[in-house]
Amino acid sequence: MKIAIVGATGLVGNVMLSLLEERNFPVTELIPVASEKSVGHEIDFQGKKYTIKSIDEAIKLHPSIAIFSAGGDISLQYAPKFAEIGTTVIDNSSAWRMDPDKKLIVPEINAWSLRAADKIIANPNCSTIQMVMALNPLHKKYGVKRVIVSTYQSITGTGVKAVEQLANESAGIKGEMAYPYQIHQNCIPHCDVFLENGYTKEEMKLIKETNKILGDDSIKVSATAVRVPVMGGHSESVNVELNSPFELTDIRRLLSETEGITLQDQPEVNNYPMPFYSKDKDAVFVGRIRRDESRENTLNMWIVSDNLRKGAATNALQIAEYLIKNKLV
Repeated sequence: MKIAIVGATGLVGNVMLSLLEERNFPVTELIPVASEKSVGHEIDFQGKKYTIKSIDEAIKLHPSIAIFSAGGDISLQYAPKFAEIGTTVIDNSSAWRMDPDKKLIVPEINAWSLRAADKIIANPNCSTIQMVMALNPLHKKYGVKRVIVSTYQSITGTGVKAVEQLANESAGIKGEMAYPYQIHQNCIPHCDVFLENGYTKEEMKLIKETNKILGDDSIKVSATAVRVPVMGGHSESVNVELNSPFELTDIRRLLSETEGITLQDQPEVNNYPMPFYSKDKDAVFVGRIRRDESRENTLNMWIVSDNLRKGAATNALQIAEYLIKNKLV
């Protein structure tokens, strides 16, 4: 089982390498891939040193699975080249997510749809993953009619440059800027680029990807995405209108019984999800569940998850594990 990690030196790539060890993933040969400036350097993995390869070298090595975390342009250019030689690509960028011929997968929700012929598989946006994990059981039982989501997104979602910006600003050092404004002691209502409709690309991902993953274009979604000076994970305030009446006790039970979700909903003892608590964990944490008293059949909940793990690396590896378990690679 040859595994190529494309973008092995980035934030998600580093988490991916750690998770391969943590999850005892059946790697027989690791092929770390990074940009030209990193080619030839070595990384440690499972007590061995591996030399970082160029992406063209990696193709010649015919990996079984290639997991991409190197940006959309690289994915668009190289994913088809890997697919042509029989490698299954799991792509963490937005390049293939809305392609009607590509599957957009959260394993707990729709891994059943995967086939051996799926050679390019899209990993959803980090904010979308944690939200649909909580929406899916509600949609199955009650039907989700409308969702209003406001995100509070960690700087780690932007990358190393953003982490360095916050560190510099916290220390009073002037340095390279990942954002148009300071992020230290600030919130920036601007994730990704603005589009003609006034929404950002990140906000439109939440809308379109939710429909695709849940397989229902009738679900209406409105999103506002905000960057906050947090390291541990993404948080979301989610208002959900359902098609039928519900009892909160049933909602809590349903979520607590859902694979991949940890219910933290005891506000009377200050037990609720926080990015500080979610850091380095794979679960999606849900709490602050309460009825929206202004609208019929509607509830509010607070959803938190480590965006580098379940929001990216963990979800990608779960896809790979499903493929291996079901002999699809």
